[in-house]
Amino acid sequence: MMKLNKKLSVAGACVAALFSAQAYADYSVAIAGPMTGAYASAGEQIKRGAEMAIADINAKGGVNGQKLKLEIGDDACDPKQAVSVANAMVNKKIVFMHGHWCSSSTIPASDIYNEAQIPMATVSTNPQVTERGLKNIFRIMGRDDQQGGVAGAYVAKRFAGQKVAVLDDKSAYGKGLADETAKGMQAKGMKPALRESITAGEKDYSGIVSKMKAAGIQVLVYGGYHTEVALILRQAQQAGMKLMVMGGDTLSNNEIVTAAGGNADSVLFTFAPDARANPEAADVVKRFRDAKVEPDGYVLYAYAAMQLFQQAATSAKGVKYKDLQKALAGGTFNTVVGKMSFDAKGDLKVPGFVVYQWKGNKYETVK
Repeated sequence: MMKLNKKLSVAGACVAALFSAQAYADYSVAIAGPMTGAYASAGEQIKRGAEMAIADINAKGGVNGQKLKLEIGDDACDPKQAVSVANAMVNKKIVFMHGHWCSSSTIPASDIYNEAQIPMATVSTNPQVTERGLKNIFRIMGRDDQQGGVAGAYVAKRFAGQKVAVLDDKSAYGKGLADETAKGMQAKGMKPALRESITAGEKDYSGIVSKMKAAGIQVLVYGGYHTEVALILRQAQQAGMKLMVMGGDTLSNNEIVTAAGGNADSVLFTFAPDARANPEAADVVKRFRDAKVEPDGYVLYAYAAMQLFQQAATSAKGVKYKDLQKALAGGTFNTVVGKMSFDAKGDLKVPGFVVYQWKGNKYETVK
C-alpha cells in the first residue's frame, strides 16, 4: 500500500509539474490603465481591444506555438497606483505591456518595466514618455508637441480675431498638451487671452467660468480629460456662455456626448486618423459592431498593440528581452491602425493628427 501511495504521489507530482510547465510556457501579456475611476470608460476600450486581439491570436495558434494570457492592471490614472501595478506585473512575469494610458502613470511605471526588461507599447502622448532614453518604450500614437501644433494652427486659422483661453488640468498630459497648443497658436500669430489651470476631479468650475466670461472668451483650448471639460461646458451654458472647445485625443470618448449636457457639438479635438476606415481593419471593425461595440477611441489601438507583440515575438522567435526589443526597434508592423515603425526614441516614424468635431453621438473629421 505504501508503494502504491508513493507511486501515486510521484505520478501526481509529474502531472502537476507538467501542468505548471504548460502554464509557464504561455506568454503573459498585460494592459494597464484606468479600469476604475473617472476615466474608466477609456480602460474599458483598452480591455475590449486587447481581449479581442488575444482571442484572435490564440484562435490561430498563438505566438510561437504559445497561447497568450492577458493580465489587467488598474491604475485609475494615479501615478502611485501605476507604480504598484507595474511592480505587480513584474512579479507576474509578463513579457509585454500595453499601457499605461495617462502620461502621468506611464512615465513612472515605465521606469519599472525598463529595469525589469519588459517592452511596452503606449498611447500616452506626453513627450517625456520617450525623451528619457529608455529603450523598452514604443509609442503607437503621436506626441503632444505634434498634436499641439496641429490644434494650435487650426485654432489660429478658424477662430482668428476671437478671444481664446488656454486651460489645463495640471496633469502631465493636460499641461503638456495645453502648452504645446498655445505654442502652435503663437507660431501662427495668435496669443491666448487667458492662461489658467484647474484641479481635476472637482465638481464646481464656476470660478474659472466666471473669469472666462468676464474676459469675453469665445473659445476654450483645453488640456485634460473629457469629464472635466464636459462639466465646464455645462456650467458655462448655465452662465449664459457659448464656448467652442479644442482639446486632444482623450476627448474622443463618447461619454462626453451625455456629460456635456447637449454641448458636445461644440467640441473639437485632435486624434490620429480614424483607424475604423482602414481597409486592414474592416473585418475587426465588423466583428466589434456585430458584438454591439463601437471600436472608437482606443479600442483598435489596444488591438494593434497585441498585433505588434505578436509580429515582433514571431520575428524574434521568442520573448527574450534583447531579441524582442531589437525586433520592435527595427521592424515594420502591419496593424489595424496602419503600418508602424519606430525611431531611435521609440516614437512612430510617421505620426499623424487630424481635427474632429462631435456631431450628435459620433465624431467626424473636419477640414
